[in-house]
Amino acid sequence: MALEARGDQRARLAAAMRALLRHRRPDATICPSDAARVAGGASWRALMATAREVAAELSARGTIVVRQHGEDVDIAAATGPIRLARGPAW
Repeated sequence: MALEARGDQRARLAAAMRALLRHRRPDATICPSDAARVAGGASWRALMATAREVAAELSARGTIVVRQHGEDVDIAAATGPIRLARGPAW
């Protein structure tokens, strides 16, 4: 995949995460797959690893927090399903 296309994809994923969270209650969460579906359409599954990477970047900025079982976690240490929520720098 061309570098430019990867950058566009990452930007679309980040924008989708922010938009999905913006249109939900302040305490609601989304699944990274929700953003992948918005950004990738029928081939959303191929974006899941990138979606987690983008979530990690947004989490590092404080834009979002990553949760498992209702608790904030470090995405680098998280295995299995995660949820994304508005962060302290929202």
